[in-house]
Amino acid sequence: MFIAMNRFRVARGAEDRFEQVWTNRERHLAEVPGFVAFKLLRGPEHADHTLFVSHTLWDSRVSFEAWTRSDAFRKAHASAGANKDMYLGPPQFEGFEVVQAEG
Repeated sequence: MFIAMNRFRVARGAEDRFEQVWTNRERHLAEVPGFVAFKLLRGPEHADHTLFVSHTLWDSRVSFEAWTRSDAFRKAHASAGANKDMYLGPPQFEGFEVVQAEG
């Protein structure tokens, strides 16, 4: 299993708009082999931003990497730069191989 996460520093006051953009966007994940699950997480609030994390679970790193090269990925990210004013910098990617899991 592989977990892919992107951390977003969303400017204070733009949280609801950010959630709307993510809720209403086309994801195209279900059509990709190896995709298991997606979650959008809202984290701690700071003076200038609120932390959000997109969290996807894949059956393997190979499946995740194939997604990043797919037409579905390009479609899902086609309007990614349209709302730059919501962000304090670019997202920070983190990828993790699952070493142990329960449940």
